[in-house]
Amino acid sequence: MRIAKGFPDAARPAIAALYWEAFGAKLGRALGPRDRALRFIEGVLSPDHAVCAWDTDGRLLGVAGFKTYDGSLVGGDFADMARVYGRIGATWRLGLLALLSRDTDNVRFLMDGIFVAPEARGRGVGTRLLDAIAEEARSRGYHEVRLDVVEDNTRARALYERKGYRAVARHSTGLLRYVFRFDAATTMVLRLG
Repeated sequence: MRIAKGFPDAARPAIAALYWEAFGAKLGRALGPRDRALRFIEGVLSPDHAVCAWDTDGRLLGVAGFKTYDGSLVGGDFADMARVYGRIGATWRLGLLALLSRDTDNVRFLMDGIFVAPEARGRGVGTRLLDAIAEEARSRGYHEVRLDVVEDNTRARALYERKGYRAVARHSTGLLRYVFRFDAATTMVLRLG
C-alpha cells in the first residue's frame, strides 16, 4: 500500500464515487440525485486537501480529506454548484450544507472525511490514512487533529479511539435529522505527541 498526498485528475471519478458511497446517505437530499452529485463532487475535489491510499496496482483504496482556510477536499462555491443544479437548486443546497459545515480553527487541524473502498476495509487502510493526517497536521505546526463522526458510525469511532482520539463534544442535528438521516455527531480530538 502506498500513501500519497494529492491525486491525479484521472482519479476524480473514482474518488467521487467512493465519497458518494460513504456519504451519499447523509448528503443525498442536499446533493442528489446521484448522477448530479457525482458530477458536482468530481468537479470540486481538491487534490491539495487529500491524502490517498493506493494498492500496488494503482487502485484507489481510500481517501482522507482535510479542511484549511484555503479549502477542503470537497469544496466549490455557488458558481460550481449552479453549473450542476441551476441557480435555484444551488441556493437551497448551499443553505442546507452550511448547516453541516464545521469551521476550521487556529488550534486544531480539521480532518474533513475519511472513506475506504469496501473491498479494502479491515486491511489497515483507515489506520494508515489517519497516520498520514496526523503527519500532515504536524508538518503544518498543529498539536491536535479534530474530526466529527456520526453517532451511529460505531466502527469508525472505534478506529478513532484506538488511534487515540477522544470525544470532546456531541452535536445534535435536531429536526435536521430528517434531512441528513442522523441524529448527532461527536467531535473527537487527537493530541499529537
